[in-house]
Amino acid sequence: MSRFLIQLDWDDAPHLSDEVKAELLAAIPEYQRDARSKGIPQLGSGAIYPIPRSNIEVADFEIPEFWERWYGMDVGWNATAVVWFARNPDTTETFITSVYKLGKERPVIHASAIKARGEWLKGGIDPASRGRSQADGTQLFEVYRNEGLHLYVADNSVESGIYKIWQKLANGLLKVFKSCISWFDEFQIYRRDQKGKVVKDKDHLMDAMRYGIMSEDELADVPVSRRRKVVESDFPGQRTYNQQTTAWMGKI
Repeated sequence: MSRFLIQLDWDDAPHLSDEVKAELLAAIPEYQRDARSKGIPQLGSGAIYPIPRSNIEVADFEIPEFWERWYGMDVGWNATAVVWFARNPDTTETFITSVYKLGKERPVIHASAIKARGEWLKGGIDPASRGRSQADGTQLFEVYRNEGLHLYVADNSVESGIYKIWQKLANGLLKVFKSCISWFDEFQIYRRDQKGKVVKDKDHLMDAMRYGIMSEDELADVPVSRRRKVVESDFPGQRTYNQQTTAWMGKI
């Protein structure tokens, strides 16, 4: 038997006036509004981040060159996932600009895709990558670093990481580009079970996001072309810097 899904929203109900829609929307909890009014699936009380997609989704735009950038990475045979970030240094508003998820491939394939977004970028990786893999006895952390990735072991504090992300989402300090479709797919089913434990299923991008957010201050950097360049000063044996923003000191 074949099955199909038809998604409808309130705009497909001509008998509902704008006034009635406004009254209905006001009576619905915020995290359920997209599900009730637009037909977008939502978990409800079991959702880890009960925030409407419409509150965090933004149209893609070109990232200013002076913004800080980095990524978080979750590794595994069934799925390796990466989430890229960009942060406005003036407002600390952060955007998830791109994602990657692919399973059952060699590290060289994943590394190539990651470097294509910028070889200079720093990434926070799952601490479990330092463990020995059953396949070949090597450490994935070292494998990826040997492939040219600038990786650092991320903070894997699950609950504090979830809380930090929740605060950013709720305060409008974390937004997601509309093109990150696979991220939204995971976001909408990221949940806890009846005992309050995080359900470990189809959550690789959620984990990659957490690694990136928990290590953001250590990883955030600006493109090489915008870093302060060290130049020889007029004084022998000393160095000085050309005029750029002082916040970029020490990131060469």
